[in-house]
Amino acid sequence: MDSAVHMATMTAGLHQLPVKMLGDLISPRALERILQDAATSRGVTPGGMDPQTLEDILKREVFKRLQLSVPAPLAKRRVSEVLTELSRSTQERAPLNDAALDGLEEHARRFTLYFDWPETQRLRGVLGVARQEQEAGRDIAALVQEGRDLTAQMDRRLQEGLVVQAQDLAELRAIFTRVQGLGSREVRRLDTLIAQIDEAQTQGTLVPSEVDRARALTYTLRKLLESSVVQGLGGGDSAEGAQARVLELEREHALQTISAAEQEFAALLLVRPELREQLETLRGDSAQRPLTAQALESWTGTLRAVLAEVLNEQRAELSSLERDLSGQPAGAGVRVSLDAARHLLDGGTLATDELRALGTARGALQASPDGAGLSGEAGLHAGRELLDIERTARDLPGAAAELAPLLAAAQTALAQGRPVDLDALWGVLERHMGAAAQERESFDDRADRIVAEYDAVRGLAGETTQRLGRLADTLRAQRRLGPMSATARARYAQTLNDAETLLAEAQAEYRAAQEVTATFGNDALSGLLGVFEFGALEEEEPTPAAEVWTLQGCMLLSGPKDEITVPLTNLITLAEDMSVTELTMHSAGYHWKAQQDAQGLWQVTRTRR
Repeated sequence: MDSAVHMATMTAGLHQLPVKMLGDLISPRALERILQDAATSRGVTPGGMDPQTLEDILKREVFKRLQLSVPAPLAKRRVSEVLTELSRSTQERAPLNDAALDGLEEHARRFTLYFDWPETQRLRGVLGVARQEQEAGRDIAALVQEGRDLTAQMDRRLQEGLVVQAQDLAELRAIFTRVQGLGSREVRRLDTLIAQIDEAQTQGTLVPSEVDRARALTYTLRKLLESSVVQGLGGGDSAEGAQARVLELEREHALQTISAAEQEFAALLLVRPELREQLETLRGDSAQRPLTAQALESWTGTLRAVLAEVLNEQRAELSSLERDLSGQPAGAGVRVSLDAARHLLDGGTLATDELRALGTARGALQASPDGAGLSGEAGLHAGRELLDIERTARDLPGAAAELAPLLAAAQTALAQGRPVDLDALWGVLERHMGAAAQERESFDDRADRIVAEYDAVRGLAGETTQRLGRLADTLRAQRRLGPMSATARARYAQTLNDAETLLAEAQAEYRAAQEVTATFGNDALSGLLGVFEFGALEEEEPTPAAEVWTLQGCMLLSGPKDEITVPLTNLITLAEDMSVTELTMHSAGYHWKAQQDAQGLWQVTRTRR
């Protein structure tokens, strides 16, 4: 038989294997379309693909598509199963050369700023061991591939962080326009911080410290602004409204502080569940009544103290592991985990996962010193796979509880040096994957609808539409993300909920505007949402004893300069932010009227009651 015909016979129907084996994660129709497009781009037909071509498609197009539906560890495992079925020879990678390792090191430099990420320190360990293995003339393909996987994980984390940072930046800019009239040193500091964050965002760099400082400044300035409004109004419904906004600011700040602590001490909360319970209690209390600054500082101080204790415990555990493993032949995986744990702990970051994997390796060696059971390297590999399952389960509602007994049994078996079959655990995860994939599709559909419907009302003035516009920008960015972490999915869900609430309000305002337009003509629409009144709406004619101020934004052009000047300029700044062009107010001793003309000048009149 001709060799070409023989090859065609051997590969006929080969493309159906992925459809059969991956059909529970991707619809067969979608998978066939991916294979068709990928084969066409390579100048072949699906039925004419050889094993090498199909392997390349599985590792590229199919693996990338799988990650939109399931976590990367599961996607990698399922693709590997297909490759095994294709051929063991196509599963094995050729040894990589110096250029591949050099390229990985160059790519890793993008993440040197994020030294507190566990992935960064593990990658550092991978690269160090890979160089040692290369110098010894051993194959480093597996290490380079792990390095690539780690950089992919870090890139996803970076992209998610940039989406959050962009949203923070938009909110900071919006708040700055409201408080810049205060003209204080804090306002100038905020302006500088916003410029720094903007530059970092443009360069694709995360600057969480600058964002935290800017948030703290905006809280202080917003509270000062609202408090000055209360002082200027003296009393009445308007003052009570301003006071309510001050309390809401305090509640919002307390919840932000708790969320920031949750993110900063996430690794600690995993190993100390009682601290997680305390945090949730604090969050619930803050939702009802804002915690004081002293209480929040005391809580974060407690977390720092406990973190220091756990770090010392883990350093002692690492020393014990190093002693126990020093007399054993250490494979590349053990050395990578030891290096990663050391780097993490030296940097003040917990190394819980690395220590657990090393503990599994030690348990396997101690349970089977004659080598009859699992080797240390095999135990380490199984332990890391078990950790992958556990981490993935944390991200899926209900999965962790269902897997808990299976994880405990597997961990016990590994500690005794017995091999374990993890297929049942992966099977549990896969049942939850479908729901997660459907949820993501639903999120994307909701985001598309919100953005489309926002475009219909974006021409309206007012704070509601401005806030909705910022959320629409965030949704566009979240929609473009690939596979999401649990935190990113939670933020996506929150953004969707907030945007849908604002969209309903904006649409109601738009319908009201349309009704006015139908009744009074188009000229009425432009001013409909620009006129709000605080307090009574009666027209008050200024008396001869009236005091008059003229302002341009937050600048006082003419009028008396006394203790009311600063609150007055703050009030006008706030009115402009809300697109308000006319105010009528009453305090205990005065009637107030403020109106903005076509040139943007404000005339404020105060008369005694």
